[in-house]
Amino acid sequence: MTSPGRERVGFVGLGNMGGPMCTNLLRAGYEVVAFDLNDEALAIQVEAGAIAASSAVDCAAQAELFMTSLPRPDHVIAVMRDGGALAALKPGSVWIDLTTNRIELVRELAAEAPEGVDVVDCPVTGAVDGARNGTMTLFLGGEEAPAARATTALDHLGRVIACGKLGTGTVVKLVTNQLWFIHAASIGEGFALGMANGVELNVLWDAIKDSVGDSFVARHDAPSIFAGHYDPSFSLDLCLKDLGLIRDLSNNVGTDLVMTEAAHGVFDDAAQTYGRDVGELHVAKRLEDRSDLSFRLDGDWVPHWEK
Repeated sequence: MTSPGRERVGFVGLGNMGGPMCTNLLRAGYEVVAFDLNDEALAIQVEAGAIAASSAVDCAAQAELFMTSLPRPDHVIAVMRDGGALAALKPGSVWIDLTTNRIELVRELAAEAPEGVDVVDCPVTGAVDGARNGTMTLFLGGEEAPAARATTALDHLGRVIACGKLGTGTVVKLVTNQLWFIHAASIGEGFALGMANGVELNVLWDAIKDSVGDSFVARHDAPSIFAGHYDPSFSLDLCLKDLGLIRDLSNNVGTDLVMTEAAHGVFDDAAQTYGRDVGELHVAKRLEDRSDLSFRLDGDWVPHWEK
């Protein structure tokens, strides 16, 4: 049952991030109409209380707040433009794109929206455990009135940071990923440097976390390296997608972003070595395999998507 005063949500894209977000909106008392091409993913949300839409268009037509959480910009095009979901939105509704998208595409689609339909961009960060536990950070871009309406619902998913005009949420998300990828590309080098010179891995990790070397990667991602699964919840393919979007933004800087380009090269090397569908932290596995070291560490490393 929808709590009084809460707008009906349409939600398309029920994958690793979108599924838990949809569940949290249901728990918060929202009526959610949901759709995904994956019948199993949709069934999970229906069991949690969502109403199954027959298509993305059907979902959009029923929504007051319409949310999309899709892997890539081309998927957004397929759903919103080519698939007709954008045209199906009713006047007075707000489309909230949670996808890590291309800033130009967000603005193009906003210009194509039916009269009376507002658009905000709000990509998210915090990994699958953040999505499950409602502790994500969400980067919101858009005009004040629709952004305020969106925030009322998005507050149930984590902390919402208002970034500015439409598209700035996407920019901020890509900046955070830029730094994440640089850290992820470098932590294996730190482990290798210390271990090759006689320091135990557990000592290195403890020191890194309590020093200027600390980072989200050190605390959140390193256990995926220690466990040896390298975080399959986010693939090298998605990393390279985002790095391509970051490279597009870098054209406006006016000088080279050397660290960012180096990280792009490392992720590309990992993808060429292990394939694009494997976990992002294969950027660290490169160092293990090429230096004849092992980054396995004993511990109860519960995968973050199960926390």
